[in-house]
Amino acid sequence: MAEVTTDPVRLPPGPRIPKSAAALGFFTARRRALTAAATRYGDCFTVDLPIFGHTMIVSDPALARELFAANSDLVARASNLGSVLGPGSTFSLDGDEHRARRKLLVPPFHGKRMANYEAIVAEEVAREAADWPEGREFSTLEPMMRITLNVILRAVFGAQGAALQELRRLLPPMVPLASLMVVLPTALRRDLGPWSPWGKVVRSRTRYNEIIAALISQARSDPEFDSRGDVLSLLMSARYEDGSAIADAHIADELLTLLAAGHETTATTLAWAIERLRRHPDLLRRLTAEVDAGGTELTQATIWEVQRTRPVIEAMFRMTKKRIRLGEWVIPEGHGVMPSITLMHSSARHFADPQLFQPDRFIGSNPDSLTWIPFGGGVRRCIGAAFANMEMTVTLRELLREFQFVTTNAPPERRRSRGIATAPRLGGRAVVHRRTAVPGDVSFRAVAD
Repeated sequence: MAEVTTDPVRLPPGPRIPKSAAALGFFTARRRALTAAATRYGDCFTVDLPIFGHTMIVSDPALARELFAANSDLVARASNLGSVLGPGSTFSLDGDEHRARRKLLVPPFHGKRMANYEAIVAEEVAREAADWPEGREFSTLEPMMRITLNVILRAVFGAQGAALQELRRLLPPMVPLASLMVVLPTALRRDLGPWSPWGKVVRSRTRYNEIIAALISQARSDPEFDSRGDVLSLLMSARYEDGSAIADAHIADELLTLLAAGHETTATTLAWAIERLRRHPDLLRRLTAEVDAGGTELTQATIWEVQRTRPVIEAMFRMTKKRIRLGEWVIPEGHGVMPSITLMHSSARHFADPQLFQPDRFIGSNPDSLTWIPFGGGVRRCIGAAFANMEMTVTLRELLREFQFVTTNAPPERRRSRGIATAPRLGGRAVVHRRTAVPGDVSFRAVAD
C-alpha cells in the first residue's frame, strides 16, 4: 500500500534525452517510444514528458494496484476535467465525498437494469444501420459515435422529443472542444465572445444546464416517475445515508461526466472491433454462427481482446500530493505517476503472444483485473464499465445479425489520437452486405496483426 515517507527520493531510471526529443516521441510515436523504454528499463521508468513533466511510468500490476488504492490525501487524479464537467462531477470529488457519490452511482449501472437498456441499444443500431451503404467502403467511427450518443441520451439522460434532438446537436461539438481546452493553461480559458473557443464552451454549457433542468422538472411531474428506468430518474431518487438527495446541478454534472467518459470511448472500441474482425475471417465466421445460435461467449471474449490490443485510453495519470513510497520507489510531492494500459496489455509477462489478436485467450476465463485495465482500477474505475460492455455486446450482435462484413487483406489501420481516445486512423473502414440479400461468404485472406 502506498504510504507517506520521509525517506530520500528514489525514482526508477529512464532515458536521458532532451525534453524536446521526449515531446517529439510522445506526440509522434508514443507507443514505440514507451515500448523501447520498457524493453530497456523494465516495468518502471522515469521520463520528462510535455505537459505532465517528470513522470514515473508504471506497468507493474502490483504497483498499479497500490496506486489505485492510495488514499486521496496522498494521490490525486491529475485532471482539469472537473473545471468543465462541474463541481458535482465525480472528476471533481475526492475522499469521503467521492465514495458517497460513487455508492449512489453504482446501482443504475449493474444487475438487471442492464437488460432494460438492451432494447434501446438495439433500436439505435437498427436506426443508424438502416442507411449503411452496401458494397462500398465507409468509415464506421462516426456511425458508432451516433449510436453511443443516442443510447446515452435515451438510457442515461431520459431525453426524448425536442430535448433529445437539441442535445444531439449541442453535445458532439461541445465535449471534445471542452476536453481540448482543459489541457491548456487557465489563462487561455477566457470567454472572449460567442465565437471564441472558451466562449463556445461556456454558452453550450449554459444551454445544456437549461435542458437538463427542464428534463428534471419534467421527470418530477411525471405520474409514472417511480417506474422510470433512465439514469437521470434513478439519480433523482437516490439518497445519501443522511437522507439527502443529489443536488439538481450535480445531477447535470454527473450526466455530462457519464457522456464524456462513455460516448467516444465506447464508439471507438466498436470501430476497432470492426477493423479487427475484417482481418480475421475465421473469427468473423465463428462470431456470426454464435450470434445466429443465440450465444455470447465468443462475442464477449472478442470485445475483451479488442480492448486489450487496441485500448482507446492508453494510460491514466495521477499526481502525488505528498512524498510517498510506492513499492521500492520513493516519489516526491507533486510528481506524476502514469500507469500505462498499453504496456500492461502488451506484456508477454501477462499475456501469451501478446502481439496476436486471439479472443480465445478469454474463452472460459475472465480477464485478470490486475493486468487488463481498460476501465482503470480501484475507487476510480469507470462507473459505467458494465453499461459500456453491454452496449458493445448488443451493438456487435445486432450488426452481425444484419450484415455480412467483407474481410480484407489490407494492412491494419494505424492508431490516431483524437485527444480523448486513440482511434483507427481510417475510422474503422467496412464493406457490408445485408445478409438477407447476399447469401454466402464474401471474404479474402486475413493478414497478420
